[in-house]
Amino acid sequence: MSAIESAGRERVVRALRDHEAEIAENWVRLQIDQGVLVAGIGEHELRGEAEQLVSALLAGLATDELPAAKLATEHAELRETLADLSLRRARGGATPTATSLAVLAFKDVVLEILQRSTRNATELFEAAVLLNRVLDAAGVLAFDQYVATREEIISRQSRQLMELSTPVVRLWRRVLAVPLIGTLDTSRTQVVMESLLQAIRDDEAQVAIIDITGVAAVDTSVAHHLMQTVAAVRLMGADCVISGIRPATAQTIAQLGIDLSTILTRATLADALAAALRITGDAPAPAAALGAAS
Repeated sequence: MSAIESAGRERVVRALRDHEAEIAENWVRLQIDQGVLVAGIGEHELRGEAEQLVSALLAGLATDELPAAKLATEHAELRETLADLSLRRARGGATPTATSLAVLAFKDVVLEILQRSTRNATELFEAAVLLNRVLDAAGVLAFDQYVATREEIISRQSRQLMELSTPVVRLWRRVLAVPLIGTLDTSRTQVVMESLLQAIRDDEAQVAIIDITGVAAVDTSVAHHLMQTVAAVRLMGADCVISGIRPATAQTIAQLGIDLSTILTRATLADALAAALRITGDAPAPAAALGAAS
């Protein structure tokens, strides 16, 4: 570590320790003035963040083996503090720019303290250089953490929506159905397959009905996804019935040359359920037979 950085660390550490309460208060006020507050984050939470950030900075600056520019990414406590800050703002709906500006606003507050308490221009320069290296890197890290967090949240929500849009319904004892609506792509097929196979195992189902009445269009890709799902269902020891084959859909499949001859298909969900009941042996006796029996 250079002599300049070492001297700068000492002055920044002194400023953080001697003015912790003032730094927290000024940081809260500056964020309010800049309009970077988001839903669910009030002044009390901001003061808590300020205390955590000061504590993490002090801990990081006390680590001589890490250069200032790497503290934000390699010092565990400081990195986790910045990650938590970004996570709260991502959940509150703040923009990544506002999240990064919040960290940079902290730098402005500390710089003001240093400027007021340091008379020597050289000493102020050394402290400012050190602080810039640490908190500029922290601002970039906060931005990156925010983006990563938002992507994770969006991915999780998208998966939850797909699961809600493809429910596995128990129609009868040992008979399950999956009504598909909209577009069937690779991601959604994976969700359908996982949900259906798990339901087959849990319910010890014998027949799975895949209803495509609500699928907008059937092309080679959709047919391939259906074949994969049917194959997986059969590997679980269950039979599969595809329902909702409308005339236009049947014509499209025939024109594409897709072979569904090995798969049991029915025009409607009711027809598919009747076929499933015959497979399970639960089909009701015909009315004529019931009359003769009586």
